[in-house]
Amino acid sequence: MTVPSIDRGTADGGAANRRSVDAYPTRHLSGVLHVERRDPVVWADASEGPMAPDELRDYRRDGFVTVDPLLEAGEVALLRAELARLCDDPAVRADERTIIEPDSEAVRSIFEIHRISPLLRELVADPRLVGRARQILGSDVYIHQSRANLKPGFDGSGFYWHSDFETWHAEDGMPAMRAVSISIALTENHVHNGALMIMPGSHHTFVACPGETPHGHYRTSLRRQEIGTPDPDSLTELADRHGIAVLTGPAGSATVFDSNCMHGSAENITPYPRSNLFIVYNSVHNALTDPYAAPEPRPDFIAARGR
Repeated sequence: MTVPSIDRGTADGGAANRRSVDAYPTRHLSGVLHVERRDPVVWADASEGPMAPDELRDYRRDGFVTVDPLLEAGEVALLRAELARLCDDPAVRADERTIIEPDSEAVRSIFEIHRISPLLRELVADPRLVGRARQILGSDVYIHQSRANLKPGFDGSGFYWHSDFETWHAEDGMPAMRAVSISIALTENHVHNGALMIMPGSHHTFVACPGETPHGHYRTSLRRQEIGTPDPDSLTELADRHGIAVLTGPAGSATVFDSNCMHGSAENITPYPRSNLFIVYNSVHNALTDPYAAPEPRPDFIAARGR
């Protein structure tokens, strides 16, 4: 089974070649702006697919749902060995798709993993993943982004609070909140080793972020993001309103979450590594246009525009 890709300007009747109205302005603003979500959370008829009605209900309400297990132990072992192989490969480490920790030589992320590894190419096309994405988004899908996030013991830095959609909208030109992420644990995610944190229900509010986007911003933001992060007052308001869920789970478990969830993770100062695979599926009806708040689009290995 394959996940179809799109050609720029064809999947949405040419939408990628037109400048759509900006429903979620960000970065070019002088003050704080919160916009209530203008897109569905679950699109179209979601009756067919691997997600049960109660899972879809929770996803609509909270913006995420956990799947435990998604992968079997044998599959996890193969994927973990493959990730170790990639991290040890000098060619992969030297590739621009590999991001190194800002304060060490440890691998932080490897992007476009489904194009680097045949095993991971099979995974992103697996019906257990694609079926959930299609069910939520109400359409066929393609891979907007794939990556491995690693937090080695004692040496894994955190990811500050952010909405992925704010960056994908501002820097990639994603028009609508019609994308879904699936984070798959390859190691146990403890409360103390940098597990994913999400503010349940935060996906209903878009928080504009301050700061102009400089040229080539991705070169620094992938190591340590500063522009594209919400102001402290907005984060406090969202946390007070929604609380914070810490998503722990064994290897093989997964979190399916909305593109606009406010989420982040702390650094890992424990001896126990945390490695997750991260796959983003975008609807073929949500083709990327020009960036809404950046001087140029990010490279294809970060934000695929179809090939």
